[in-house]
Amino acid sequence: MAKEKKTTLSYSEAKQALDKIIRDIQQENISIDVLAEKIKQAQSLVQYCQHRLRNIEGEIEKLISEEE
Repeated sequence: MAKEKKTTLSYSEAKQALDKIIRDIQQENISIDVLAEKIKQAQSLVQYCQHRLRNIEGEIEKLISEEE
């Protein structure tokens, strides 16, 4: 299920989802089972965001090198 979401989320949507998970965890009123699931989701979102940033960085570098 998380993999399906990863392919359809924009970077901004993934960042918002990650921010929500952080807020939920900071409230400290969630069960250990829910906490474990939220941490897994957060890890997946962080990986996705890092991947998107690397891809975008590569695209920008390519555009810059084409201009030179």
